[in-house]
Amino acid sequence: MTRGTGTTLEIVEFTDPACPWAWGSEPTFRKLRHALRGAEQAGDVSWRRVCGILFDEDDDPAPDPAAEALWYQEFVAGIAEHTAAPFAHRLERVAVSSWPASLAAKAAEAQGALVAERVLRRLRESTFVVGTPADSERGVRDTVSGVPGLDREQLVRDLRDPATERAVRRDWRETRTPARCVLEADGPGPHGGRAKFVNGRHRYALPTLRLTGPGGTVHVPGWRPYEEYAEAVLRAAPGVSPSSDLLPADEALERYRTLTGVELRLLTGGQEAPGDAVRIETGNGPLWLHPDEARTHPALSHVA
Repeated sequence: MTRGTGTTLEIVEFTDPACPWAWGSEPTFRKLRHALRGAEQAGDVSWRRVCGILFDEDDDPAPDPAAEALWYQEFVAGIAEHTAAPFAHRLERVAVSSWPASLAAKAAEAQGALVAERVLRRLRESTFVVGTPADSERGVRDTVSGVPGLDREQLVRDLRDPATERAVRRDWRETRTPARCVLEADGPGPHGGRAKFVNGRHRYALPTLRLTGPGGTVHVPGWRPYEEYAEAVLRAAPGVSPSSDLLPADEALERYRTLTGVELRLLTGGQEAPGDAVRIETGNGPLWLHPDEARTHPALSHVA
């Protein structure tokens, strides 16, 4: 890893807490960020998330919410065939709106990068593990309860702050001003990354990474393998080389708090979870929780 060279690489991640393709890409992005950790700590790499708002406030409500939830559960399961991501045994409903979770994810950034990572992960898991999207302020409060290092009351105050709403609205606009190169993107697989035409305008496919550095700007839209992201780093910033270091499983669980099977493989090179990890069964394999995480995780809140 090249460090402290003055190389600047900006990575922008267009995402949404309730997007199944973004959830399926989480292991790959965790691996990429781990591979760039040294450069990020040295100030050579920055990573910024943009909340793309998959479920917008102006979307028409479903005429039959129960039928929509059943259809969407099958849709998510179909995506999981490609991503190997966990999904909830039962999806209570499709998210009414992406705004509450996106406001919370943005507000959490004021409490530091680590807290923001943990909050966003909980918000994703509310849909794809618990099956109850955090699509209201109350849902957000319940979902993030017990996140280590989080001041929950401060988070609620910040997500109500007009400045937070303005920031997410800027994200909304940025997502709907896609680069010309993604308008006709046609990558391999079921989610090639072509910009979506929604409500009269284009928006980036979720997820999309935009990497900008001395070598120019490179877009990696849609569902892509890790190697394509690593290659994009080298194209955008030839002075930044992703590390191939792996983590011991116990260290990975300590850092990330929850791990899917794919994350274990990508981050540790194996499939064995630490002996003290708490296993949650999902509709598509286990999710492993740090013991401390298990005490407050909403997936286990029903356990006495």
